[in-house]
Amino acid sequence: MELDNATIKRLRGIGHELKPIVMIGNKGITPTITEEIDRALTDHELIKIKLPAGTKEERDVIGAELAKAANASLIHSIGRMALLMRQNPNANPKLSNLSRHAQ
Repeated sequence: MELDNATIKRLRGIGHELKPIVMIGNKGITPTITEEIDRALTDHELIKIKLPAGTKEERDVIGAELAKAANASLIHSIGRMALLMRQNPNANPKLSNLSRHAQ
């Protein structure tokens, strides 16, 4: 999904206030991690993930792999944090970060 710059800027602003929901450990991307990211995206639509230590290139690859595995968009990646988004038309407004921060 292609997003315009204004939308990306708004999503990054929302993501700045979020705490990481999923933290990737030394084992990397496992089926359990993928399932948890999928569940979190279904509930929250916009999530922050803490990536493992490594070089910038390694973290960029992990972020892209996570987005592809979850059928989501990688909104932003900085340091050890990645921001993923996948819209859910049936999202619970009390859980969805997009609904709660809509303006």
